[in-house]
Amino acid sequence: MLLQLKNISKSFSGNQILQNINLEVNDHERIALVGRNGTGKSTLLKIIVGQIPYDSGEIIKKRDMTVGFLAQEHDFASGRSIWDEMLTVFQTLIEEEQALMNLAEEISRKSADKKEPDEKLLNEYSRRSEQFGEAGGYRYKSDIKGVLNGLGFKTEEFHTPIQALSGGQKTRLALGKLLLEKPDLLVLDEPTNHLDIESLNWLENYLQNYEGALIVVSHDRYFLDKIVTKIYEIENKKADVYHGTYTDYLREKKHRQTLAWKRYEQQQKEIQRAQQFIAQNIARASTTKRAQSRRKQLEKMEKLERPHTEKTAHFSFDIAKTSGREVLKTENFSFRYDGMDEPLFENVTFTINRGERIALIGANGVGKTTLLKAILDDREHFTLGANVQIGYYAQEADDLNEANTILEEVWSAFPEKTEQEIRTVLGNFLFSGEDVEKPIHLLSGGEKARVKLSKLMLKQANFLLLDEPTNHLDLPSKEVLEEALLDYPGTILFVSHDRYFINKIADKVFELTKDGIEIYLGNYDYYIEKKEIEAAREKLSENEAHKRREEKKETSAKPLSYEEQKRRQREERALRRRIEKIENEIEVLEAKLNELELEMTKPEVFNDHVKMNELSAKARETKEKIDVLFDEWTSLQQE
Repeated sequence: MLLQLKNISKSFSGNQILQNINLEVNDHERIALVGRNGTGKSTLLKIIVGQIPYDSGEIIKKRDMTVGFLAQEHDFASGRSIWDEMLTVFQTLIEEEQALMNLAEEISRKSADKKEPDEKLLNEYSRRSEQFGEAGGYRYKSDIKGVLNGLGFKTEEFHTPIQALSGGQKTRLALGKLLLEKPDLLVLDEPTNHLDIESLNWLENYLQNYEGALIVVSHDRYFLDKIVTKIYEIENKKADVYHGTYTDYLREKKHRQTLAWKRYEQQQKEIQRAQQFIAQNIARASTTKRAQSRRKQLEKMEKLERPHTEKTAHFSFDIAKTSGREVLKTENFSFRYDGMDEPLFENVTFTINRGERIALIGANGVGKTTLLKAILDDREHFTLGANVQIGYYAQEADDLNEANTILEEVWSAFPEKTEQEIRTVLGNFLFSGEDVEKPIHLLSGGEKARVKLSKLMLKQANFLLLDEPTNHLDLPSKEVLEEALLDYPGTILFVSHDRYFINKIADKVFELTKDGIEIYLGNYDYYIEKKEIEAAREKLSENEAHKRREEKKETSAKPLSYEEQKRRQREERALRRRIEKIENEIEVLEAKLNELELEMTKPEVFNDHVKMNELSAKARETKEKIDVLFDEWTSLQQE
């Protein structure tokens, strides 16, 4: 056991945040803290790492345990460059490296003077070199490069001064430094913020192989499903433990809630029956003793508390009118900022049809938000279909007037509505009573997000452009948003790093690169599967090219007989023909699979269970055929 919390309680200004929290962390465990915004998750992390005191309870730590902490917002103050800051992690190794170089020079000098090596110094050098290697002395520079590249820093950026970095870059750098320090316990508060999808995948792989233990707070459900094996839910000031992934936790929580309500309702019925019996029999001489006995039993009964249920936002998106079949079209669109030599991206071509739900993904800085804004404003290059009305959700809260109250902000956008109508909508987003009089500038990120969603709902647009709509939302709010978007009858194009959200909402993925858009007809898992196949094919092609170069070298070095040359040529022709045939068959089957998957996304098919099962079976069969052919293709490429 690395760490144990016993009955930890914490209050701020008389307001109790945490009460009797019990938590255990063992070697190599992967633990998540989950709960609504404001329940005390970050407070508990700061108590664990010793940043703030606790009121009562006990914390037991393993002796000499090292702890690394990543706060949600990290103001990385340093006068060094990125590379020099990372080198500070390995200061001991760098000093030993210099000492070994000095020792080698001393050995060389004494050997030259005495004409024979100094055995004592040689033994010391050998021993220290071995220890230096075991401590990672010969790989620390490649470790730094691997972590920085993995977290999205390009090699040419390594000598950038830290003071020139953005807040998000500083947080990523702080995370990278922690990973290189390799503490026994990593404590991470929202580590996936500011990471693009490629960096998220890298971080997941890194943490899966991390030797120490991990406690993490994250709203990234895909990340939690891949990383954690134990979950503590902070709710109503207490902590309940669940074993398994985030998906396991959701299932188990629902089961526990159902049981808790059943037990509570059953006890309430028992209490009601007992009270009724007592009331009917206490006054009768013949039954008064039984009634008194029942009353004593009732008084001794341990009463179950009514199960705690948090208020949840409840909303839906509707449309004022239906758009035409073709919603948006662009051909060969390019974008270049003023003063840029190269375009940010170019050759962007796509068509969006009514009812499609498209995720726009790509590396940080590739221009996803820029593309959404161009769609919003640029009528020269983007053609809207008939009756298309756009509803835009900005990533930041720049479109909110900080001086307004919540009520003023929403009402000013929809002055034709009555105050009661606006209040009713805001109530659905958990703003009730005096809450609506709070100024925008005093709201949390999650509250601002709910204000923006309320305005989006009232607009009743039939084409939603959403830029990171799940940012700042807690997990329950994300789930409500997902359900609302799944029921939405319009068209959606959205940018998100939330892979769980993409998986649930998207039926198509647009991957934006500087050279254009690649289209994938499926959700995030389908996109990943396709990317892995593409990478495997590319690697096999490289291996095949290398193999042929080596064979060519061997052939040129050793002349073949005429018969041997003819035999090899026949075999190569047969092999090429079979490979080409397999590639053609795979291409036909993938096209068929795309058609089936596209058919399965149509509302009339999705709601027809018989048709859906039939198409699912055909899709499964087609995938199996592709897998068999791809295995053969892989085998032939290696021959």
